[in-house]
Amino acid sequence: MEELVITGGRRLEGTVTVQGAKNAALPIMSAMLLATGECRLRRVPHLQDVSVMAAVIRSLGVRVERSGQDLLVTPEARLTPEVPAELMRQLRASNLVMGPLLGRARYFRVPYPGGCAIGSRPMDLHIKGLMAMGAEVTEKQGYIEARTTGLRGTNIYLDFPSVGATENLMMAAALADGVTNLHNAAREPEIVDLQNFLNAMGARIHGAGRDTIRIEGVKELRGCNYKIIPDRIEAGTFLAAAAATRGDVLVQDCQPGHLLAVLAKLREMGARVIIKKDAIRIQGTGRLQATDCKTLPYPGFPTDMQPQFMTLMAVAEGTSVMVESIFENRYKQAAELRRLGADIRIEGRVAVINGVPALSGSVVEASDLRAGAALVIAGLVAEGQTSIEGIHHLDRGYEQLESRLRNLGADIQRRSEK
Repeated sequence: MEELVITGGRRLEGTVTVQGAKNAALPIMSAMLLATGECRLRRVPHLQDVSVMAAVIRSLGVRVERSGQDLLVTPEARLTPEVPAELMRQLRASNLVMGPLLGRARYFRVPYPGGCAIGSRPMDLHIKGLMAMGAEVTEKQGYIEARTTGLRGTNIYLDFPSVGATENLMMAAALADGVTNLHNAAREPEIVDLQNFLNAMGARIHGAGRDTIRIEGVKELRGCNYKIIPDRIEAGTFLAAAAATRGDVLVQDCQPGHLLAVLAKLREMGARVIIKKDAIRIQGTGRLQATDCKTLPYPGFPTDMQPQFMTLMAVAEGTSVMVESIFENRYKQAAELRRLGADIRIEGRVAVINGVPALSGSVVEASDLRAGAALVIAGLVAEGQTSIEGIHHLDRGYEQLESRLRNLGADIQRRSEK
């Protein structure tokens, strides 16, 4: 087991480049199951989640090769539409193979997926949508099984704009007979990227990024060459770290338009934000100020940035209120931040954070990916030394995080735990 050891108090300065988006790469890797030819996906981050998804689609009869930041994926003529349980339970996004398998192989049998324990993420919206398109779905003994003689286009209304359900249903409908209209769809940039990738393969999809997505089914999808979007949550994490340390950092190769809610809150807290075409410069101008925040589906404030902002609030001047409206169990970082001296009170989905002048280093443990990012930021500003255990969670979503922070001036090392 490994840990991160951080000696806090250093101001972050310099330039950091954003990697490709994990949450765009995973659904696009699943969508490659729909292709009849070779696909090349560029700017793919070296992450544990990407490695697990590669293993998942290999198990289905797909050849996956990596060369630097590129993935070369070649599906076989016939897919094996069953995923081994040991792979499926390592990654929540593994459920994204359901739509492509049903669309191309007309059958799948998969166990319930795993992933971070941040709250209930039921599969009912996925299943209801697939059934509306003509699939017969059964759930028993921890498995979901579905079959169809051919999916058909229909109108589907999602009770909640679920990102995963939107992606699964888009991919299933791409080869369906007729037109599918997906109402109350998720609007995240990763949805738009999936649409653009599918269209590059020959799909006919319009409306991603808006409330309704129209998918006109086609007979076949071909291979293509595609570059994924930059990771907005990684960009936001570096911006938050720079603001917390009162630093001066240029976050480059990002899309500022994907981060408007995050940038607005950083400005409210007193940071100076300068937006460029494909970069953001952030400058700390003193102690951060308290603010209130509520997570919402995109384009609202992202739930994946809530833990990092809780750290900012913990050292801001005044009292902040955070409302987590997406996941009911996403305040696990709060107990660890208290170990560092934070004053945080949780009441259901509401967190009240009284800012303290300084945090003090201690031993803490990351419970999930974004909670780990919050603890790294806390360690950067805490007095003394902070040791973060459970950093395998961080490796799921941040490529070489410690070395990139070290390049910005942080005192951070990865060590084997004693």
